[in-house]
Amino acid sequence: MTPTARASSRGTKRGRSSTAPSTSDVDLARLAKALGHPARVAIVRRLLSAGECVCGQIVEGLPLAQATVSQHLKVLKGAGLITGEVDGPRVCYCVNPKAVQRIQELIGAIGAF
Repeated sequence: MTPTARASSRGTKRGRSSTAPSTSDVDLARLAKALGHPARVAIVRRLLSAGECVCGQIVEGLPLAQATVSQHLKVLKGAGLITGEVDGPRVCYCVNPKAVQRIQELIGAIGAF
């Protein structure tokens, strides 16, 4: 095999499509990554049941330091799963219902072909 043929045969694998992931797949991966830690799942569950909480209330319900909870909130907020509204010196967090609906739709569509 010539060097050119070897190089071109390494670029693709047999039977695999070379198309990019769909927008839905990218969205699902992003949201799933944000929920990829049990503490973040617990935070989202707490916010869903309580409606809204300030960071201190979330910390009280978890066996984690305040700084750790703040990092988890930052990840969830960055993914758009929660929103935070400044209320004086505190931040009040709540779940973004559109993001929850989106992840439910995306998970439901996994088996649909």
